[in-house]
Amino acid sequence: MFAKREKRPSIKGHALSSLIAEDVQITGDLYFANGIRIDGRVTGNLIGRAVQGQPLALLVLSEKGRIEGTVSCGDAVIDGTVVGDMDIEHCLHLQSNSRVSGSIRYRHLQMDMGASVRGQLFNVDMPPEHEGALENAADRTDERTDERAAEPAREATFSAP
Repeated sequence: MFAKREKRPSIKGHALSSLIAEDVQITGDLYFANGIRIDGRVTGNLIGRAVQGQPLALLVLSEKGRIEGTVSCGDAVIDGTVVGDMDIEHCLHLQSNSRVSGSIRYRHLQMDMGASVRGQLFNVDMPPEHEGALENAADRTDERTDERAAEPAREATFSAP
C-alpha cells in the first residue's frame, strides 16, 4: 500500500568549527576539517580533510562569500561566488545565489533555480566501499585525468531567468 521512499543523498549534520567573517580576507591556501563557513573572501585553495570518525569536511559559502581558487572537500553548500575548480567528494548544493566559474567534480548535485555555473560538470560515482574517503586533491591529479578522459565532459552554462 505504501511505497518505500528511495533514500536520497544528503549532507549530514556538521558542527561548523570555523568562521571567516564578512570583513575578513585571507590570501593563501586554507586547510580545514569538520566544517567551515565563509562570509568573507578567500584567495587561495580550500582543502577539507576528513578526520577519522567524523563526517566529511563541510564548506558553507554564504551569499556574501567569495573564493578565488580550487575547492576540495567532502560536502559543500554554495550560495556565493567561486572562481576556480571544485572537487566535491559527496554532495554539492548550489543555492540560488551561487555563481561558479570553473570545472566541478561531484558525486551528488543539487542546484536551485537561480544558481549559475560556467564550466564543465563531471559526475563521478564512487563505489560504496570508497564512500567517505577523502584524499588530497594533489594525490588524485593523475586519477582524475584518466576519469575525465574516459567520461565525456559536459560543457555547460546554466542560469535561471
